Amino acid sequence: MQRASDIEAVRNLAPFCSLAPGTFEELTRASYLQRFPRHVTLLEEGQSADTLHVLVEGGVEMFASHEGRRTTIAIFRPVTAFILAAVVRAAPNLMSARTLESSRVLLIPADTIRDLIRRDSGFAVAMIDQLAMGFRTVVKSLKDQKLRSSQERVANYLLRLQVQSGGADRCELPIDKTTLAALLGMTRENLSRSLAALSTYGVEVRGRTVVFHDPAALTAYAQPDPLIDESER
Repeated sequence: MQRASDIEAVRNLAPFCSLAPGTFEELTRASYLQRFPRHVTLLEEGQSADTLHVLVEGGVEMFASHEGRRTTIAIFRPVTAFILAAVVRAAPNLMSARTLESSRVLLIPADTIRDLIRRDSGFAVAMIDQLAMGFRTVVKSLKDQKLRSSQERVANYLLRLQVQSGGADRCELPIDKTTLAALLGMTRENLSRSLAALSTYGVEVRGRTVVFHDPAALTAYAQPDPLIDESER
C-alpha cells in the first residue's frame, strides 16, 4: 500500500512536481510501492528497462560487471529516481542495482513514463533536466577518476562527506569500505593505505567513523573543485 507521505515525497521529486494533479494521480494508480530487504538485486544490467524505480526509503548501489570484475558506479539515497535514461530510450539497463539496506521503492511502468513524455510538455522538459543532471554527474565522476590520484579522490570524498554532515568534525562513512573503494575506483587495500596516509592532514579513521582534526590542511591538500565536487542537485 502506498502511504500518503511516500506519494507526497515522489510528488515533490523532479520531474513529477511538474505534473497536473490529475496526471499525477494517473501515474500513481499505475505504480506500486514495494519493500525490499538488504542486498536484494532490483535489476540487472542487460535486462530491458520496463520499470522506472523511485527510491523512497533506504539505499541502493548501482554496479556493473565485466569478465569477472565488478565496480560500484553510484550510490542512491531517497528520494531518487534511477535508470531514467534506459526507461526513456526503451533500452537495456547499463547497470545492475541492489539494496544496501531495507528499502522501499516505487515502481512505475516504463510505458506510463514514455506516454507522459509524449502527452505532457512540462513533464518532458523536466525529464530533459533530470537527464542533463545525470549526464553532468557522470562527467564529474569521470573527471574525479581521471584527473586525481587515488589518495586525492579519497580526500575529496571525505571533504564532500563533511560538507554533507554540516561541517562537523566527525562523521560516519555511509557505506562499507569495500563498496567505497569500488565507488572510488580502487582496491580495498589501496583505500586503506590512502586513509592511513591522510593522517598527515589530520584525518583519523576509527572503523566507519572519520574524525577531522585539521580540515584546513585536508582542504589544502585535496584542492576541491566545484566543477568536479559540487553536487548537481
